[in-house]
Amino acid sequence: MPGEFGLIAKYFARPTPSAVLGPGDDCALLQPSPGCQLAVTTDMLVAGVHFLPDTDPGRLGWKTLAVNLSDLAAMGARARWVTLAGALPTVDEAWLAKFADGLFACAREFGVDVVGGDTTRGPLNLCLTAIGEVEPGRALRRDGARPGDEIWVSGRPGLAALGLAHLQGRVSLSEPWPRLCVAALEKPRPRLALGQALVGVASAAIDISDGLLGDLGHLCRRSGVGAALRLVQLPQLRDLAGSGDSYDADLRRLALECQLAGGDDYELLFTVPAAQHTRLGAIAAELELPLWCIGEIVAGGPAVTVFDPDGQAVEFARKGYDHFGQ
Repeated sequence: MPGEFGLIAKYFARPTPSAVLGPGDDCALLQPSPGCQLAVTTDMLVAGVHFLPDTDPGRLGWKTLAVNLSDLAAMGARARWVTLAGALPTVDEAWLAKFADGLFACAREFGVDVVGGDTTRGPLNLCLTAIGEVEPGRALRRDGARPGDEIWVSGRPGLAALGLAHLQGRVSLSEPWPRLCVAALEKPRPRLALGQALVGVASAAIDISDGLLGDLGHLCRRSGVGAALRLVQLPQLRDLAGSGDSYDADLRRLALECQLAGGDDYELLFTVPAAQHTRLGAIAAELELPLWCIGEIVAGGPAVTVFDPDGQAVEFARKGYDHFGQ
């Protein structure tokens, strides 16, 4: 059985053409593109907190990288390099091989190099740092939203949380929703192309890893504004259990809770001046990605007010995920 350095060499030391020096030394050496700033983000994934212990290791490898790339996407950055530190309870080479395959499949698809990291023995914990580039003054930030801006979101928020509910036996979904929702949970797609397309268009952006309402609240606090979110403008999930009368009221409530507070979506939520509305249609068509205008930024705040189809304000006790607030 290989030791620590043998494991790194066997599974994680691969060519890094974009780095001056990759794995194998005390540090990697990286050369940013001329005139670019670095965008740096770090996320941990802990077994039993961020993923189920029996999650397919290939999908877990993909997700470990994808959730970090999502933060770069929210800044409009171009992904370049990542480092990975992992605690492993034991050496399972079959598990490691599949995990590395998923990790590097994601790295290839989104054009990043794994340039270093560390391993140690301990409860399963994966910590990845991602580094991207953005031109000075061009990064998407959370503090640029202004009253009158429209609020938009990509994809179909809520699918990942519904996938978790399905795996935990809290809901029974009809096909093809179990497959689609579990895939959204275990193999999210970071919206890097969308983030870069929004540079110069969006006034503020955030990824909705912890829940749409909670993350919209973070954006509002940073911008010093409020938000009016309209349920009727959210992407509909009415066919989760079929159509017509078969759409169970309990499932409808759960689907709405997952949309608004479920988290683990890694879609982008962003604001744009109303004059950019038609530009968003062109971006959606170009990327073949649904984009939804779900409300508007208002003065005051940072309260996020949710309105039902009749225009009445409704309260939701749960806003999103908080590791120390549950």
